[in-house]
Amino acid sequence: MRILVVEDERKLAEVLAAALAAEHYEVVTAPTGEDAFFRVNAELFDLVILDVMLPGRNGFEILEALRRRHLQTPVLVLTARDAIEDRVRGLDSGADDYLVKPFAFPELLARIRALLRRGRPAEVLKLKAADLELDLVTHRAVRGERVLDLTIREFELLEYLLRHQGHLVSREMLARDVWREPRRATPIDNVIDVQIARLRRKVDTDRERRLIHTIRGVGFLLKEPEHERA
Repeated sequence: MRILVVEDERKLAEVLAAALAAEHYEVVTAPTGEDAFFRVNAELFDLVILDVMLPGRNGFEILEALRRRHLQTPVLVLTARDAIEDRVRGLDSGADDYLVKPFAFPELLARIRALLRRGRPAEVLKLKAADLELDLVTHRAVRGERVLDLTIREFELLEYLLRHQGHLVSREMLARDVWREPRRATPIDNVIDVQIARLRRKVDTDRERRLIHTIRGVGFLLKEPEHERA
């Protein structure tokens, strides 16, 4: 389970990250709301722990912006602001839970477990781009009328690209989130490139409009053809 901790107090962020890692969570920290906003839009997280008092845009503003983009990742607001109006604003902004500082770590863990058990009620079961559809329940991929014969890795790769539709995906992101090898001593860029090439042949072969694009020196992009967008 990946957790994003958004906290500008460096020592507290380090303590939280170490304590959560000891509970076998994968933890990423962000010191500002802008950094958190970028990461949540570019990476997959199971939970966000969000401080309110942040430099630049505060936590409430970041949360509202995330919800406007229809991102359903559970968010636990963690803050020293304990006034009723602050709690109400946090929940109305889209928070799934609210914990006031100072807090007991066992209570934080209990709330995290509860949110992760609850999961994402609006979890998408089908991902689409133009005439490409990926069914996450049946593991069936279809482009137009043609069923795509994908390997397990190709399915995972296509799911990741679809979840990041319209956004650049780097090889580092794929190594970390699809191959689950963030600390590999040698890069797996060639392996990723080969898998992308195989996936592109299955998805885009015999199609006038390509969906999967390579951005030289940067990574990959899955997007609908411009004139097909609503």
